[in-house]
Amino acid sequence: MSTIVAPSLLAANFLHLKRDIEMLNRSEADWIHLDIMDGVFVPNISFGFSVINQLKSVTQKKLDVHLMIVSPEKFTDEIRAAGASFMNVHYEACNHLHRVVQEIRRKGMKPAVTLNPHTPIALLDEILPELDMVLLMSVNPGFGGQQFIESTVRKVARLREMIEKRNLPTLIQVDGGVNLETGRRLVDAGANVLVAGSFVFSSDDPEETIRQLKAL
Repeated sequence: MSTIVAPSLLAANFLHLKRDIEMLNRSEADWIHLDIMDGVFVPNISFGFSVINQLKSVTQKKLDVHLMIVSPEKFTDEIRAAGASFMNVHYEACNHLHRVVQEIRRKGMKPAVTLNPHTPIALLDEILPELDMVLLMSVNPGFGGQQFIESTVRKVARLREMIEKRNLPTLIQVDGGVNLETGRRLVDAGANVLVAGSFVFSSDDPEETIRQLKAL
């Protein structure tokens, strides 16, 4: 299976958002990664449901919604209405994670759980069979363009071992500091999905950059 590429819309030019969406539609990108931030769980605010609701009518790609917010379970209906394929919540933001995961699946979306860089993968042991995907943050969440945290490669390898030992289909996604060099090492360690923001949208040829990421 080729690498799944999910460009992060956070790095797009919001003055020319339709142009960037059309570029993604033409490209080999598989998904569009949407970072929703509340300024509480992470020290930044991004876009909200008004933007996401308009995307479903203009994009041909699956929407991968990453909620960097407190109490993400309050918004399952809104995320479903926006046409999301994946609803991704932070382990650190959910007091009753199993209940949240069940609710996401009940609403017809695929549940995913994100771990911050400091959070050990061992904490997923009980919930892992319930997940379609795990997102490992390779930067501290909240801002794009940060330096890649090197220990993420080993973390991916350990998570891949956990998944394969239990013969699970769970995908491993990585977000933060992804480029061709770090992406190659992450895929070799067992990652399936690469989220890339600045690396794609700041490229001279974003479509070619996406193609190169898919070929890793």
